[in-house]
Amino acid sequence: MSLYSTLEEAIDAAREEFLASKPDLNEDDANVSQFSLQKYVMQDGDIMWQAEFFEGEDEQGECLPIHSGEAAQAVFDGDFDEVELRQEWQSENTLHEWDEGEFQLEPPRDLEEGEAAAQEWEDDDSPSDKWA
Repeated sequence: MSLYSTLEEAIDAAREEFLASKPDLNEDDANVSQFSLQKYVMQDGDIMWQAEFFEGEDEQGECLPIHSGEAAQAVFDGDFDEVELRQEWQSENTLHEWDEGEFQLEPPRDLEEGEAAAQEWEDDDSPSDKWA
């Protein structure tokens, strides 16, 4: 699992990984049918992203399907608004790091950092909510 600190980096890496898996395919000829995304909140409070592209809409990976068809192709081609993608993300799907490399849908509350992250997550005015 490769995580990136910006959404743009995650999308670029997903595009490169998709193309690397099809060495005979020219980037201009690439046809994707699904774009999947996952947002992570690390124990230290950092936000990380993971993205994936698939040829078929029925393929599954580690991320949640966000766009399919022409919308997925547009993201692949770089024709997307990062702010819109962040706004489309549903905060209840965000994974929170409980232990190194282990993630849950709710932040851990047994540690001071976890409690602080949980409070920020529940606070409607937090920066992470604005950039959901």
